[in-house]
Amino acid sequence: MSRLSKNFDRTEFECKCQCGTDTVDAELIRMLQDVRDKFGPIKINSGVRCVEHNKKEGGAKHSQHLKGRAADIVPLNATIAEVWNYINSTYPACGLGLYSSFIHVDSRGSKARWG
Repeated sequence: MSRLSKNFDRTEFECKCQCGTDTVDAELIRMLQDVRDKFGPIKINSGVRCVEHNKKEGGAKHSQHLKGRAADIVPLNATIAEVWNYINSTYPACGLGLYSSFIHVDSRGSKARWG
């Protein structure tokens, strides 16, 4: 296992097609560790994606997942709304998408909001 932070391992973020793509942005990990410290465990539904897997998932052509800067997360001990509101107020220069069953968060370095 390759630890990225005290609570996250590289395998949680690797491309789900098992191609071996697993490079993750350090700022994304810092943000997610902060969320984990505040709210408890979070599940990573999707992290890094290769081009082929991103197409299969219906991801945007220039998705932050392709750059290792995005994760789709599910909080296990808090509501999606609580976690979304915290990230929105704490990290103004990130991408943040609200969905019914998960939150997309990315470390793009500029503000983007949807959902």
